[in-house]
Amino acid sequence: MSSKRFAEVIVELRSAQVDRPFHYEVPEHWQEQVQIGTRVLVPFGPRRLEGYIVGFSLAADVSKIKPILEVLDDEPPLTPDLVDLAGWLSERYLCTKAAAVQALLPSGMRAKASTKLRLAGDPPFVLPASLEADLLQSLYQSPNKTKEQLIAERPEWRPILRAWVAEGILEESYRVKQGAQVKTITALQCSLDSAAFQAALEELSRAKKQKEVLAYLFDQGVAVPMKDVLSELGASSSTVKPLLEKGYLQKVEQEVLRDPYGIAHEQPEQPLPLTELQRSAYDQIAAAVDTQKPETFLLQGVTGSGKTEVYLQAIASCVEQGRQAIMLVPEIALTPQMVERFKKRFGDDVAVMHSRLSAGEKFDEWRRIRQGDVTIVVGARSAIFAPFRSIGLMIIDEEHEVSYKQDDHPKYLAREVAMYRARQHGATVVLGSATPALETRWWAHQGQIRRIEMGERVMGQRLPKVKVIDMRNELHEGNRSMFSKALKKGIEERLEKGEQIILFLNRRGFATFVLCRSCGYVARCRECEIPLTFHKARGLEQLRCHYCGYAERMPETCPDCKGDHVRHFGTGTQRVEEELHRVFPQAGVIRMDVDTTSGKGSHAELLQRFRNQEAQILLGTQMIAKGLDFPNVTLVGVISADTSLFVPDFRAAERTFQLLTQVAGRAGRHLLPGEVVVQSYNPQHYAVQFAKKQEYENFFQHEIRVRYGVHNPPFRELTAFTSVNTDEDAALRIARTLEDRLRTLFQGRDDIIILGTSPAPLSRLQGKYRFNVVLKYIRFKQVGDPIRTVYLEAAHEAQKAGGYLSIDVNAQMIL
Repeated sequence: MSSKRFAEVIVELRSAQVDRPFHYEVPEHWQEQVQIGTRVLVPFGPRRLEGYIVGFSLAADVSKIKPILEVLDDEPPLTPDLVDLAGWLSERYLCTKAAAVQALLPSGMRAKASTKLRLAGDPPFVLPASLEADLLQSLYQSPNKTKEQLIAERPEWRPILRAWVAEGILEESYRVKQGAQVKTITALQCSLDSAAFQAALEELSRAKKQKEVLAYLFDQGVAVPMKDVLSELGASSSTVKPLLEKGYLQKVEQEVLRDPYGIAHEQPEQPLPLTELQRSAYDQIAAAVDTQKPETFLLQGVTGSGKTEVYLQAIASCVEQGRQAIMLVPEIALTPQMVERFKKRFGDDVAVMHSRLSAGEKFDEWRRIRQGDVTIVVGARSAIFAPFRSIGLMIIDEEHEVSYKQDDHPKYLAREVAMYRARQHGATVVLGSATPALETRWWAHQGQIRRIEMGERVMGQRLPKVKVIDMRNELHEGNRSMFSKALKKGIEERLEKGEQIILFLNRRGFATFVLCRSCGYVARCRECEIPLTFHKARGLEQLRCHYCGYAERMPETCPDCKGDHVRHFGTGTQRVEEELHRVFPQAGVIRMDVDTTSGKGSHAELLQRFRNQEAQILLGTQMIAKGLDFPNVTLVGVISADTSLFVPDFRAAERTFQLLTQVAGRAGRHLLPGEVVVQSYNPQHYAVQFAKKQEYENFFQHEIRVRYGVHNPPFRELTAFTSVNTDEDAALRIARTLEDRLRTLFQGRDDIIILGTSPAPLSRLQGKYRFNVVLKYIRFKQVGDPIRTVYLEAAHEAQKAGGYLSIDVNAQMIL
């Protein structure tokens, strides 16, 4: 029986065939260093892969167990609770363990291993003009090429390399290159004591600039960034060079952290006085944090009720107890505004995590969290994985937002992850929203979580007055403009008063589709078979697919009938912007959609311009619909309330109600009263009517009855399987096979509903056909294991057929 220590390692491969820990021997010199969560390099067949230690064991049979090659970090990047969380993610969302582990870490953490080759002794005899001769020539001419580069260049060299290594002709060594690197700068430091310094000054009596540099650094007593020294003294590198050569100065490499926002506030902002409702909310949340027991709250506050101030003061209370807090926001557009508020209140004790940061910025922010340099994290969905050791409070603002659901494996839902981490840490979770997800509100109704209601705006401001305009009547009265008479008048009045306007349309581009009025031809994406969106930019007219990026020029004649009656129809944000410039030429317009916010920092820049009143109209998609707070906005216009109403999604009414309520809440948040104009071709729909009256509870009662009748969430959870293949028949066959197995598996189970094979709403995407099978059930724990078995079998068959099968547990949207 061996007493050696063996590590259980999850390697980086996201394959179901290797979805288990593999055993590796821990070499003696690393026995003290490796822990659960340590990142290592291990041999895996002919490759060397990155892996994570998830456990240890004593093994009896050690004959086939290989040793760990290298430990990649001084401190484990994963804490034990994150390793446990990865296991839960894999079980809950039926993804591989590797995918779960990788989700917890910033992209810059990935390491790349390569193999260096060296000829050992005399080269072998080889025949001229042979593969062996070509390989030898390459080894001589390019000695720095790695084994991986050689094989990529000539795959037929692989067996020769393997044989030469085995025969000792070649020696292998390996090197590891980290993904994101620590950023360093060159600093200068005086290396002289007082006596030597005085002697040096006398020697430099004629070299005035050198003398000045040396004196400056001697007085500083510490290393100073070289660029700061040169800038401060007006010196150049030629001034420094002789001082370095004489040993008077020395260069020091200093690590610097990349700051994503660089917001500096010398005087922290003081907490604001709380209203009675805010005080009650704060007291309940702070008391729950004090208990250090897991608890979840729904903080349901109308728009403008001051939820953010409650968040800030609850987090302050949590931090005072020596614990950490995580604050999630749903949109990257909201992050700069929220970060600024947090930096004003907490200074440098705040880290930021979201997808628009560079790999280096993510890496640095993650290290600040891991090393305990900060106690608060603000960010989008993935910030829920912040590697804190003692979490006291997690807040999910606008918790109803679909962006909290990850669309790649693991397809996690942030609020579920928060609740699991709360159980690990004894933490409090706050789900904040004016329009909670129906599931969240139902849990509160059932008493599973505690509900706190804040039904009034701060300082007693009234909710904005909402008008719903029937655009059918506008059309009958001869108004063919995209602006109703009421909205046009409202815009004119605000422009005259110098007030600001937000216009919302949840559809980017210039027009939604292109149609030939002669034959009915609709321009579609050749890869996705969905209508192309018409865009205009810098004089170029283009048709673009918003799902795969395919683009083509706007046709002058119909490709089918060759007629010249090709026109664009529908309205997008580009077209609204053009119309605004035409109708209100004096007004400055800022447009915010995916097309205008692709650059780094563009969200913050556009919002700051609007805050500075460089423009009077902010036009945008759903990224402007929630969370933004501008004192001078007194009018909100919804160009079309119907955009999200009739999409093929069981949550369409809920999402329409939420969007309309949230965007309406941007008006009249301060001293000036607000007004909202909602334009609709279906004004009598209950989602529009309840949003008009700001009646969440009535909407909830109506919608919950609808959901109950069709067995949709919160009464059933949905898992969606999607079969994808370039071959339509193969995609359909895999979906039907899966459906048959599920029906056999759950035969006679009244609590389970199977929606049979059907084309996905996006039936062809990026050249691949897509078919859905949907399962409805009450509790995942009762079906999770059998679903995994059937899914893995079908996924393997889908892979052999040249496609793949995806699974989305607790699906929020089925496309």
